[in-house]
Amino acid sequence: MLLHGEQFLEVKKYPIPTSGTLVSYPKLLEVVDKGAAAVVRSAVTTINKATGEEVFYNEMTVFLRGCGGFGGPKKAADRGASTAANAPPNRAPDAVVEEKTTEEQAAVYRLSGDYNPLHVDPGFAKMGGFKVPILHGLCFFGIAGKAVYERFGQFKNIKVRFAGTVLPGQTLAKVKETGKLAIGGAAVELI
Repeated sequence: MLLHGEQFLEVKKYPIPTSGTLVSYPKLLEVVDKGAAAVVRSAVTTINKATGEEVFYNEMTVFLRGCGGFGGPKKAADRGASTAANAPPNRAPDAVVEEKTTEEQAAVYRLSGDYNPLHVDPGFAKMGGFKVPILHGLCFFGIAGKAVYERFGQFKNIKVRFAGTVLPGQTLAKVKETGKLAIGGAAVELI
């Protein structure tokens, strides 16, 4: 019943440290009542323990189907880039990148600590309404962020709305095999 809907990442410190101890502090930002569903937005601030400097700031939005109707606020707060709707410009893209994922991409991404069985267990995926396990949204978010970084350089922040599913082995950015969007409402603020 939980869908990862949006992700926002702000890089607070360049160069990004390649070693050290990072500590992350989560907090609940808001819970919005959409009637049939609830929208929960949380934030995580990550600091370098040795220096106390902020390195990353993330916001995650999840949709909880069947959890609305509790009388909470009906509209989410506007927090600028992290909540912007971001319509694509009406012109040709500046760059088109294709990146083929691997069949074992979800199993490898699982090593990051996301142990949701939806991404590796066929039986669990079927219970969630999928024919096979699906790729983590944060995995293809990372692939998109890497493509932007390689073509345009460092960015201040990146925001996406997860618009569809990606199966391990499919090709991004738009899912080449289906023609459907994986990410929509996205934007990057370059440095």
